[in-house]
Order: sequence, then structure tokens, then C-alpha cells
Amino acid sequence: MTTQLQASSAQKVADQELEEKLGRNAILDAKQATDDEHAQTLVQGLRENRKAVFWSILLSMTIIMEGYDTILIGNFFAYPEFQRKFGQYFNEKVGWQVNGEWQTALSMGSTAGAVVGGLLNGYMASRFGYRWTMIIALGMLNAFIFIVFFAPGREVLLVGQILCGLSWGVFATLAPAYASEVCPTNLRGYLTTYVNLCWAIGQLLATGVLRGCLHIEGEMGYRIPFAIQWLWPIPLMVVCFFAPESPWWLVRVERLEQAKHSITRLGGQKTEEQINNQLAMMVHTIRIEAEATKGATYLDCFKGPNLRRTEIVCVAFMGQILAGSSFAYTPTYFFTTAGMDTAQAFNLSLGAKGMAFIGTMMSWWLISYWGRRPLYVGGMGMLSLILLLIGILDVSAGERGLWPSGGLCVLWLFVYSLTIGPLAYSIISETSSVRLRPLSVVLSRTSYQLINIISQFLQAYMMNPVEWNLLGKTGFFWGGTGFCVFVWSYFRLPEVKGRTYEELDILFMNKISARKFASTHVDPYAAASSSSAPEDIMEIEHKTSAT
Repeated sequence: MTTQLQASSAQKVADQELEEKLGRNAILDAKQATDDEHAQTLVQGLRENRKAVFWSILLSMTIIMEGYDTILIGNFFAYPEFQRKFGQYFNEKVGWQVNGEWQTALSMGSTAGAVVGGLLNGYMASRFGYRWTMIIALGMLNAFIFIVFFAPGREVLLVGQILCGLSWGVFATLAPAYASEVCPTNLRGYLTTYVNLCWAIGQLLATGVLRGCLHIEGEMGYRIPFAIQWLWPIPLMVVCFFAPESPWWLVRVERLEQAKHSITRLGGQKTEEQINNQLAMMVHTIRIEAEATKGATYLDCFKGPNLRRTEIVCVAFMGQILAGSSFAYTPTYFFTTAGMDTAQAFNLSLGAKGMAFIGTMMSWWLISYWGRRPLYVGGMGMLSLILLLIGILDVSAGERGLWPSGGLCVLWLFVYSLTIGPLAYSIISETSSVRLRPLSVVLSRTSYQLINIISQFLQAYMMNPVEWNLLGKTGFFWGGTGFCVFVWSYFRLPEVKGRTYEELDILFMNKISARKFASTHVDPYAAASSSSAPEDIMEIEHKTSAT
């Protein structure tokens, strides 16, 4: 069945302006670039865009640093030397502990800083580009590490965590946005989910370092893991300096010659014709979005079709927290407070991070065949079920269920890394409009961090033996929140696999149902290429399988 929908004047204006800027055949060039992306195989995509893949991989390594950094504090709460330095002695049974109030403050410090850093990044990346924003953030982090390394008390450590969070907020939003903009459609899923692999690598490294330093006596036991953070910033600043800027950002700011040069640097074996076609497609896409969205501010993310896109990127990212990541992703503190030996708890955590690495690698295969929506919806349902099982084990078996609960946490982390962990980065990068991408990605990350603040506050009290001491029963709470996101994702999360940014713009502008995104055919150039159809009509065909 073919549905005729009235297109806005955006398509017609975009066609006219594209021809004015790049010549009479620019529309055909842009259409050819779109057709080429759809016809391109994975091997062809890698061959023609190998330099783009190379630079995307390098810049995403900032997430390795963020994954390493952000896991430290949560694990330090189970660290004997850290507990003695920043905690207090309660009694013979409990021993040294950082109380719930300071656990909450130290956990939320970097998160609060990341919220501010992310919001600043939305402005800076839109104004100064991705490269220089990243270089500035890395330089600032290099200085802020001194504060956490030499912190004499909890107050100074908290200040250091907040300041470090400013840079981490930039890394978490820039890396997936850059990956989504330098590569073609068939590589976007791999390189945006690679961001989560970098996160897993960082956390695996951090867990290994923490396990290795566990028996070092004195303050160096926790200072060495902090000091290792200095290995990252300077080499990555050099990488960012030599990296090509995102061509989409250059087109947004009307630097077309520089955008063409960037496309040339990112291409592997692209011909001059392919480069010109790709530039034409970018200009056409930006012009369509410019007509639909007059401005490029945070407020514009909540207007018209962009409101729905903002909802999707924000809730999809918040789903990582609402699925119980504060509880099951780093369960070391849970196991030590429940009675497990500290060394065994860190060994279990190290094995879990290894499973996260394997799960993320496997997600690349799944995402290429199943897409985003089925994996996210199914993954969220499985995670909710696992958390409920952990809660049931705690109620029914108590300490006897400790190792089975540990096995379920490892399973949870594997499923998380196979589904919503990497997919959230892909969804926020691909669903947001090109024109508002830096701002939309920042809003999604800010939503994530705000929910994370609430989560860390609750988690600190639910797990602490001198506070609520819920232990495994916490699984009931997070299983319930995960189920709510499962229901939302079934009705609201669209499939974006294989779609160019132009096609996604049209689908959102025409308010296509989330469950019909995958089965809807869109031709962004129908008005220009068809002489038999009226210029202001955009054809959208729903395949028979969707009806």
C-alpha cells in the first residue's frame, strides 16, 4: 500500500538551495550518494572509508579513559586502604566503612560535573567543532587528576571528582557523535557500539589494576590507580590535533571547501565523483533540517519532530541506569558487604568485565542482522527478569545464594553488554538530527546523569550495611524500573538500521509509528527525480509485511 503524504516546503527549498550552491546536477549527485550507501557492502564500506574507521577508533579511545576513571570510586568503597583513609570505624563486625552520606557525595560528584561538562560541550562543539573541544577537555583533565591523586581528605577528593567529571561529560557525548558523522550508514552501528566496547575495555583495565593493587599497603594502594589516569590525556590530545574534523559539522557552519577536504581525508579509495556526491547529500540533508528547525539551540530539541527524537535518545540512554547498572554492573561492594572475601569479590568483578568485553564484541554481529529495536526491547526484558531472580534468591536463600547471585550478575552484565549497553550509544547518535546532534546527544547524556545521581543516592543507602542494608533485595526495585523501560521501548523505540539521515528526517517529520519504521520505504528525492508526480508530494510506501 502506498500512502501519499504532503511534504513540507523543506524538501523543495533544500532542492533549490542545493542546486544554487553546488550546481544543477547536485540533486542527482546527492541521490547517487544515498543510493551508493544503501548498495554498499560491509567490505566496500571498510575499504572506501578505512581512514574514517581509523580516526573514529582513535577518538573513541577517550571512552576507555572515561570507563577506567568512573569505575574507580565505586570499587574503592570495597577497598581496605581507601576505607581507612576516607571512611570511619564502626564496630568489629562492620569494620571500616565510608558512610552512606559520603558514598553518595563521592559517587555523585563526578556525575554532577559530567552534567555541567556535557551541557557546556553542546555549546562548545557546535561553535568550535569536535576536535578543539576534545583537546581542551583532555588538557583540563590532565590538571584535575593532580587533585584526586594528592587529596588529603574526603572534601578535596570530592572537589577533584567534580572537576574531573567536567571532562568526562565531554568525552561521553563527543565520541559517539563523531563516530556517527564520519562513517557511512552501514558502518555507523559498528563504530557507535564500539564506543561501549571502549567503555568495557576501560573498566576491565580498571578492575585489573584494582585487583593488582589490592594488597599494597598504605595510601599508594589507591593512589596508583588514580596515577595511571595520566597515561591517557597527552597522547589523545595529539591524536585529536591531527584528526580530521567532522564534515557534517563543517557543512553546518557553511565551510563547504573544508568539508570536502575532510571527506577526502576520511575516505580510503573514494573517487572525486564520490566525494562530490557525498558533499551534496550532506548539504541537502542539512537544508531539509534547517527548514524544519529554524534554530539550533537546546530549546529547538523540544519543538516539532525533534521533541519525539529527544524523547527517544533520552529515555534510551536512561534505560542503562533504570535496567540496574548501578547495582549489577559493578557488584564488588554488594558481594563484600554480603560476606564474600574481598579478593574473591574483585576476582568475580574482573571475570564479569571480561564477559562485558565478549558481549560487546558479539553485539556487532547481532546488530548487523537484527537491528536496534529487537535487541533493545528483548535485552531490557531479560535484564529485568535477571534482577528479579537476584531479589528472589536473596529472600529465599540468604548467604547461601551469594555465589548463584554472583553468577546472575555476570549473566546480567553479559546480556547488558550484548544489548542495551552498546545499543544506547548507537541509538542516541543515529536518532538525533544532524543539525541538533551535539545538543541532542548532550541532552541524552544529561538525562542519563540526572537519573544516575538519583540511582547512586538510592544505591548507596540500599547496599550500605550501616544504612538500609537491602543487599540482593535491591534487584526487586531495579527489576521494576527496567520493566517500565521495556514497555516504553516496545511502543516508542523505532528501528533506524540502514537509514540515511535524510530518510530518518522524513520519517520523523511524517510521524511514522515506531513499529512501522523498519517496513517503511522513503525516497527523499522523489520530488526531484519524478516528473510525473507533483513536486510537493513525498511518497512513503508501507510494505505489505507491515500491514
